[in-house]
Amino acid sequence: MKVEKNNVIALTYSLRIPDTDGETDVVEVVTEEDPMYFIQGISGLPEGFENQIEGLVAGDIFEFTVAPEEGYGEFDEEAIVELPKAVFQMEDVNQDELLQIGNIIPMTNEDGERMHGQVVEIKDDVVVMNFNHPLAGKEMHFKGQIISIRPATAEEISHGHVHGAGGVHHH
Repeated sequence: MKVEKNNVIALTYSLRIPDTDGETDVVEVVTEEDPMYFIQGISGLPEGFENQIEGLVAGDIFEFTVAPEEGYGEFDEEAIVELPKAVFQMEDVNQDELLQIGNIIPMTNEDGERMHGQVVEIKDDVVVMNFNHPLAGKEMHFKGQIISIRPATAEEISHGHVHGAGGVHHH
């Protein structure tokens, strides 16, 4: 079996991104003890990632780089937003603890979509938030191995995620 649409793929990888001085930093590692499972074609992973592993078989080793435009997009200056501090006033939340530079805060926009913003700066009455994906504008270097491949069940395809080993458990 190959990596192709609607197959469940288990794989391991390390993800490195270049830092400012030309070295690469490992930002994420997935090992054989706890591989990543996903359904090819509906994984929610960057398109560039799926394209690169398409057609591989179990045991294959892969190594490739995904450019920002095939990954999480370029860094968008317009995704840096100033929000009034009042937005962050919620019951049972210590605002000083919540509003620390670097904190990632889940929020909902006007359309009800969930997004994650990172606190960049705190001013007197506004908070500067960055809603770019943390890997926006970054080149991603993946290296890993395909562990196993099986067809997804009809239920998995309709739900859009893997059930059973390594998957989402419904209760």
